[in-house]
Amino acid sequence: MKFNVDGKEFQQQLQAVSKVINAKNTNRIFDNFLLRIEGDRLSITGSDSENTLTAFVPIMEVEGQGAIAVPAKRLLEITKEIANQPLAFDINDETLEIDLRFLNGHFNFMGVNSADYPAQRELAEDRKKLTLPAGMVLKGINNTLYAVSPDTARPQMSGIYWDIHEKDVTFVATDTHKLVKYVNEEKAPEMVAAFILPAKTAGILKALLSKDEADIQITFDAKGGLFEFGDFYLYSVFVNGNYPPYNRVIPTNNPFVLVADRNSLINSLRRVNLFAPKSSNLVVLQLRADEVILTARDYEYGTSAEEKVICEYSGNDMVIGFNGVFMLEIISNIECESIKLALSDPARPGIYSALEPTAGESLITIEMPMQVI
Repeated sequence: MKFNVDGKEFQQQLQAVSKVINAKNTNRIFDNFLLRIEGDRLSITGSDSENTLTAFVPIMEVEGQGAIAVPAKRLLEITKEIANQPLAFDINDETLEIDLRFLNGHFNFMGVNSADYPAQRELAEDRKKLTLPAGMVLKGINNTLYAVSPDTARPQMSGIYWDIHEKDVTFVATDTHKLVKYVNEEKAPEMVAAFILPAKTAGILKALLSKDEADIQITFDAKGGLFEFGDFYLYSVFVNGNYPPYNRVIPTNNPFVLVADRNSLINSLRRVNLFAPKSSNLVVLQLRADEVILTARDYEYGTSAEEKVICEYSGNDMVIGFNGVFMLEIISNIECESIKLALSDPARPGIYSALEPTAGESLITIEMPMQVI
């Protein structure tokens, strides 16, 4: 089989698909791209057995049909050097030899039998279909991905929970230290369903989705789902198991409220965190009517830092400790001018949110407090 392809576009799609391929694979076939001629398009597929990403690129002067697996690392390396010119592939269907011609020369290398590449799992007959704006999905991932647990011992927390309701989609992530709940009502799904999307899959979607993308079509069953958008198909096996009942851990009565300029709080935290003990990252907040004092002390090295931030605080004076790194991470991921922190007492979680939330959206993040020494 033969085909010509634009080198730049081909390289871009190879780079995109490479995001799904692991550096080390137990099954060596997953070290390869699967290239398949489909009419006037070439499909490029990569997989790690649980995630399969396919990208499409237009091709010209096509002769023959078929597929071949090509070592991913080698193809990426050589196309990177000749990306800004047209490429001509001549593939021997019997020997699997590949002759790649460019303006001033050509490369010869071997492919792998495409029959060895596993077929993607077929979705069950009771599969569901959901079409959402790409921007809605991107916001859900951006607001929650950082809070996913890296602990593989608790697999249910290793992904983003999509809690789909008739009128909204709720995205949830937690690592037990912090929990993010983001609700978006931009488009009503008109169904009730739920699944846990693995963090790796969410990261791939985040990298490939564009805010300008119109829609993303999601077809899914109990075990996995297919995400179709632009020139990409992404299939993922969902995390198996039941997600923890997240609403139970969100406090319902936090009468004491701190409101502060978000950027001022971020800058102060960055400085104070430098002096927090590495073992705990403990930062102590002393809350008063018109100010909050941030304090960090590392007894091992005999260092400390204290900084005052002007704020509005309604409630009893309070001293409460938080992990300063988590606190900075949470506030940095809430897009607003003024941040609101709702509290009840030093032993209960704090609830972070924007002072003026965006219409049709709700974002709250809770952080567990730490014992003040």
